Amino acid sequence: MPPEEMDIVLAKLPLRIGAYVPGDLLEEWFAPGTGMNPISEAAIEAAKRYGRRFECEFEYYPERIEGVFWKWVPAI
Repeated sequence: MPPEEMDIVLAKLPLRIGAYVPGDLLEEWFAPGTGMNPISEAAIEAAKRYGRRFECEFEYYPERIEGVFWKWVPAI
């Protein structure tokens, strides 16, 4: 599970600003023991569910080996 500080970050995250999390932390937080090369689908899905708790989107970028949480802006 992510540290409590991450809950605070996502709760206060301004629109259009991202919170970037390295792949190894995503795996440790959301699906420990499932493997990291590549990151597991279980970790990605759990991160998406976690982000939705804070009205955040989540996307994993394998080429950067990191995930990004952000608050979606409906009409830009």
